[in-house]
Amino acid sequence: MGGRSYPDVARPARPARRRDTAGALFRHRLSPMLSTRIGEFAALGTASCWTVSALAFETAGKRIGSLATNLIRMALAAVFLTALHAVRQGGLLPLDAGAHAWGWLAISGLVGFTFGDLCLFRAFVHIGPRLASVMMCLAPPFAALLGWLFLGERLGALDLAAMVLIGCGVAGAIAARAPGAPNPVPGAIAAESSSSTPSGHRTTGLLLGVGGALGQAGGLVLSKIGMGKFDPFAATQIRVLAGFGGFLLVAAALRWGGRMKTALADRPAVAWATLGAIFGPFLGVGLSLVAVQRTSAGVAASLMAITPILILPVVVLLERERFSFASLGGAVLAVAGVALLLA
Repeated sequence: MGGRSYPDVARPARPARRRDTAGALFRHRLSPMLSTRIGEFAALGTASCWTVSALAFETAGKRIGSLATNLIRMALAAVFLTALHAVRQGGLLPLDAGAHAWGWLAISGLVGFTFGDLCLFRAFVHIGPRLASVMMCLAPPFAALLGWLFLGERLGALDLAAMVLIGCGVAGAIAARAPGAPNPVPGAIAAESSSSTPSGHRTTGLLLGVGGALGQAGGLVLSKIGMGKFDPFAATQIRVLAGFGGFLLVAAALRWGGRMKTALADRPAVAWATLGAIFGPFLGVGLSLVAVQRTSAGVAASLMAITPILILPVVVLLERERFSFASLGGAVLAVAGVALLLA
């Protein structure tokens, strides 16, 4: 009896000790990773948010067009960000940011939102959404170059290798998709694009695609210059207000008052634009500024660029789209690049 009683008492304690040891080991390894990779995880959060906003904006844009969708999403994002600032800080505007922050962040909003998005949307018309989406893979190297020139950011060999993997993977996955597949770029409006590409428009479209990538990259770097250690969501509010003002000027120049009234009367489109605004310029762009504040602009832009990879399983499930082994291979490359950046 004595020989049996000892194991019966000791057995319950051993698994508990092992679980505690495993839990402590997990926390010991995970905690430093989370604290040192906040920027990278924020960039992945941005890509996740933009996955939702891309599908929402595409649905809205097919009904009311890209410019109307942009105006509505920017106006709603400005309202959401102002409300958030009022709750957190007690005021409507981040007046404590200072003239330096306001100036650079406003310029970044005009460059990233107004200039970048308008170039991208016109590129859709000239060269189609698929090729325009591939052109947006230039944004991470542009961001890395601008970050090196203006911020002195230097990337290691592993970071550069990971960025190449992500860029090649995303470009390959997009290029391998069916021509009629939903556009994977946030805010993309495939309904306004032409399936055929006249030769005279191809060069213009490619230049516009480069402009879109430069706008996105330049907006990130300018945001980092102006933001410093300032609150990323307050900085996003300044950027969105400036971008909204830019779109208003464009709409006024094009005399879009009547079209905007028609667009606002389309309740389903406004509902989709609202969803896109929440996950796009509100949460998504806010997280993107957390990302560039905590890591280099090139790394952040590369991780944000995986949105097309995240959209693949969504369109397979919701729209029954089939994707090829080339798309799958591109996704694997991109995921490998992400893993390398987080290692």
